[in-house]
Amino acid sequence: MTTNRHILSVLVENKSGVLARISGLISRRGFNIHSLAVGETEDPHVSRMTVTVDADDVALEQVVKQLNKLVEVLKVVELDHASAIERQLVLFKVKADAATRSQIIDLVTMFRANIIDVTNESVVIEATGTLAKLEALLTTLEPFGIRELVQSGVVGLGRGSKAISARDKKKN
Repeated sequence: MTTNRHILSVLVENKSGVLARISGLISRRGFNIHSLAVGETEDPHVSRMTVTVDADDVALEQVVKQLNKLVEVLKVVELDHASAIERQLVLFKVKADAATRSQIIDLVTMFRANIIDVTNESVVIEATGTLAKLEALLTTLEPFGIRELVQSGVVGLGRGSKAISARDKKKN
């Protein structure tokens, strides 16, 4: 059995304590949560959790079954890399002086990222994209000196017209 990275999209009732119950359930099964993003959906009573974990297929199936048993969980769907759009947000604070600032601006432009703050000693860069794009940007910026980095975690939606929503209320 090989372990693969899986992205779960979990629709939950927007209630206090739901995040703790779900993350606790996953961690008790021995999985490390690589990223976790939570926010309200189009329905303010429902939140979508996007959870990224490494697990083999059998163990993942057990976690999904246990998640579906929680009262507050409305729906659980695994996002397939081929049929989903996945993005992540990263903020980089990079050392930048007068001599290196123009090089950094050129790199940021090439990666279609944005500079959102500039001081005499650094720039803050906002980048969104796939994990591969963000890793490539990080590798390119490292020689200048990364002072700080913060990431949002993966969020994703299935491609096309098919959607998971609270209106379904049926657990899959």
